[in-house]
Amino acid sequence: MEIRDAEASDMVQIASIYSYYVRETPISFEEEAPSAEAMERRWLGISEEYPYLVATDGDRILGYAYAHRFHERAAYRRSAEVTIYLDRKEKGQGIGRSLYQELERRLGGTGVHNLYALVTYPGFGSVEFHKKMGYAIAGILTDCGEKLGRLWSVAYMEKRI
Repeated sequence: MEIRDAEASDMVQIASIYSYYVRETPISFEEEAPSAEAMERRWLGISEEYPYLVATDGDRILGYAYAHRFHERAAYRRSAEVTIYLDRKEKGQGIGRSLYQELERRLGGTGVHNLYALVTYPGFGSVEFHKKMGYAIAGILTDCGEKLGRLWSVAYMEKRI
């Protein structure tokens, strides 16, 4: 496995990985899966300021992770929100851990010292994964999102690096 910066040519595979979570789960609160072109526009905007990484096995993308602005106001410049998605067949192999470790290493020299993740709560293993990575629940937003015919809560998780 190799971890590297995402490239425009990765967006088809990234969109494919993400589309599963959009269409089949409440892990993403988006209701329509974005196209590869839409993912490329997002990547371009994010990667100007923050790391956007992919884990690969040859030409195959196993997962991706990135940081982005936590909040638009300048006072939040020392904080970032993190996002990670793995190919659903690749969970439990340490890929997520490796992606987050590299993301944190790269953010370490940028002045960012607080990381935040919004995680559908409860369930799906994301809360447990983030806890293993050193995140703690900072709060629960109760029944804040509706998807797949029901309301879902979100855990705000945080970590200092």
